[in-house]
Amino acid sequence: MVSISTAINEVNLSLETATPQEVLRWAVKMYGEKLAVVTSFQPTGLVILHMLSEIAPQTQVLTLDTGLLFAETYAHMDAIEQRFDLRLKRVRPELSVDEQENMHGAALWISNPDRCCNMRKVVPLQSALTGYDAWITGLRRDQSDGRANTPIVAWDERNQRAKISPLATWTEAMVWTYIEAYEIPYNPLHDQDYPTIGCVPCTQAVENSDNLRGGRWAGRGKTECGIHTQ
Repeated sequence: MVSISTAINEVNLSLETATPQEVLRWAVKMYGEKLAVVTSFQPTGLVILHMLSEIAPQTQVLTLDTGLLFAETYAHMDAIEQRFDLRLKRVRPELSVDEQENMHGAALWISNPDRCCNMRKVVPLQSALTGYDAWITGLRRDQSDGRANTPIVAWDERNQRAKISPLATWTEAMVWTYIEAYEIPYNPLHDQDYPTIGCVPCTQAVENSDNLRGGRWAGRGKTECGIHTQ
């Protein structure tokens, strides 16, 4: 019997030079209704959603609504949902922000950001992925050192299902070229020096930075919320 790791290695070899559209077509054929997209409506995610609107428009879309997002993000999310007629599920944590404060103290994102991310992102996503065999992400190798070796297809140990990154080999410039070519609306905060956008307390503008993740959890030695780490 072929092991999961061997099978995934073989798939990666065959998809390493494939276009994102080819990767998406493979994923749709392989997993069908058991496939979901997880997106925060940032540039790479927008490209994926646009491509899927032409390949498999009824693919389930999941987004994590932590209750701490920018007003611009909520408005952008609504606009993209309408434009692409998405099957969108907004995944929310068990506790509201006020309930979290009552149980764990004020500003948990400052006192223990890893725990806050786990409660508001990691655990809710685990629950939301129940019933799916694979999920699509917007990870790219150029986003950070920690993502430099991102495979096209990986086995997600935590969630025990396949994780697919169709734009892993693309660059930031390629993503924006695509967005401009297809006139896809994007979060206006990107024009205000926010290269990547998460929760309000943990995201800040960054000028002239080569680190695309530099505005997240600045000064805390943290660059990931935990969804993409095991």
